[in-house]
Amino acid sequence: MTDKPAGLTHIGETGEARMVDVGAKAETIRSATAEGHVRMKPETLALIESGNAKKGDVIATARLAGIMGAKQTANLIPLCHPLMLTKIAVDIEADTALPGLRVVATASLSGRTGVEMEALTAVSIACLTIYDMAKAADREMEIGAIRLVEKSGGASGDFKREG
Repeated sequence: MTDKPAGLTHIGETGEARMVDVGAKAETIRSATAEGHVRMKPETLALIESGNAKKGDVIATARLAGIMGAKQTANLIPLCHPLMLTKIAVDIEADTALPGLRVVATASLSGRTGVEMEALTAVSIACLTIYDMAKAADREMEIGAIRLVEKSGGASGDFKREG
């Protein structure tokens, strides 16, 4: 492979994976928000909301796991830069229409590269933790719709998901 695909910054001239050099980029305020959900049986949601899950407080534990996951992104995703996050917030809310739990994470910093992967990792780890803590009650839970909602800062500009 001699030509790298247009827009793929982590592919070198000969097709090899590489970490992008961000050393010459200006530091800017950057933020990213991601979301996802865990769909479950209504009785599983009720169990979690009541605080009676066998493993303890599912929502509080998943929130902490998401925060910890965001802080470990560079150790989990091979070409991500280690970042000094200034904020990571993980919000988890019940949604009876799913039924299940909706997870939203926002990461921010002042730096040379974006925090999309940190926000996405926080959501992913929080959802996996919800599954782990409630699987004894419901093995049919489904994790889904993990996606970037918006991001700001950096040379590529802002992004906001439509609809």
